[in-house]
Amino acid sequence: MTKAIFLDRATPPHIVTLVVISGLSALNMNLFLPSLPGIAAYYQADYAVVQLAVSGYLAFTALLQLIIGPLSDRYGRRPVMLTGLLIFLLATALAPFAPTVESFLAFRMLQAGVVSGMVLSRAIVRDMVGTDQAASMIGYVTMGMTLAPMIGPVMGGVLEDLFGWQSSFALLFVLGLATLALVIADLGESNLSRSPSMLRQFGAYPELFRSRRFWGYTLTATFASGSFFSFLGGGPFVATAILGMNPTQLGFYFVFIALGYMSGNFLSGRFARQMGINRMMIAGCILATFGMALSLLLFLAGIWHALSFFGPIFFVGLGNGITLPSANAGIVSVRPHLAGSASGLGGAMMIGGGAALSALAGAILSQESGPYPLILVMLVSCIFSIFATLYVLRVERSLATEARTAQAN
Repeated sequence: MTKAIFLDRATPPHIVTLVVISGLSALNMNLFLPSLPGIAAYYQADYAVVQLAVSGYLAFTALLQLIIGPLSDRYGRRPVMLTGLLIFLLATALAPFAPTVESFLAFRMLQAGVVSGMVLSRAIVRDMVGTDQAASMIGYVTMGMTLAPMIGPVMGGVLEDLFGWQSSFALLFVLGLATLALVIADLGESNLSRSPSMLRQFGAYPELFRSRRFWGYTLTATFASGSFFSFLGGGPFVATAILGMNPTQLGFYFVFIALGYMSGNFLSGRFARQMGINRMMIAGCILATFGMALSLLLFLAGIWHALSFFGPIFFVGLGNGITLPSANAGIVSVRPHLAGSASGLGGAMMIGGGAALSALAGAILSQESGPYPLILVMLVSCIFSIFATLYVLRVERSLATEARTAQAN
């Protein structure tokens, strides 16, 4: 693979470009989270309905990833990325002018076109480097893009208080235009072995489904990220309705999980090549579980404070930052010739599970229940991620034993 040269379309994209396109996707997820209660009031709709802007968006994103991966394997990463960004820009321009909550949610679903940046950045990395190095590079890419979820809710909260919720979409549109210009200038095609047909790529899904390692890595990513998506679905309600925080305060407290995620990404980028992806995953899953267990204990002890919820969330971000780069590298490395399809399918399952947990968290919360339903959903998701990682380790040992037996014979 040719070395990446910044703003040279004849080479693969520079890591800065991968950070930007992934960051825009992350920013689109969380910039307007502090505005959810305000959007509900604007449209005079129930919070559970407006919360579909998170859970429904995640579900639509999951479905879209099933198409994005095979499309990029067939036609290349660059044209699929550009098409996704154009759809995102159109939807973002129309969303603030939606006359009803239903039309707003429809435009919000179309914004999912930007997820091509997150899906294809993983496939592009795998096009360029091997498995352990991919985990390291994905770690650095996601560390850089973590600036978006770190400052996004802060910016969204301030914009909501100053100008109303529509201003967040105006900012997304401007940033989307800048990202489109960067992609046009720098994103060289990295898929040099394109599939001859779309049917062949969709036909590859059974091959992935038969892989126990693919299932292990995907379930690890699903449950690890499930705690974060649950937080996205229920966190704003806990903060505003239960802990009495305003949008600006909520935005600033979101920094805890983003700071943890960035720290975890740095550790992943630094140590994934030396430790290997499986040991990185188990360490990250244990850290996230510790964080949610700590939050539960603090509330049970009667310490009802914002830091009792958002402080331990740091460990969820830290654990996810360590776990997800390695899990995603595992997903796209099980069958390297199917990197795009694997990234799309694995991402769809991960985001689909996150959408279900996000919707569950939003549905079961009430002022009477306090934060406990959300904390328990997040804790159980973290525990399941540990079991999924242990399954990966078991499969790895089984495959190693089978290989030694075959060699001996």
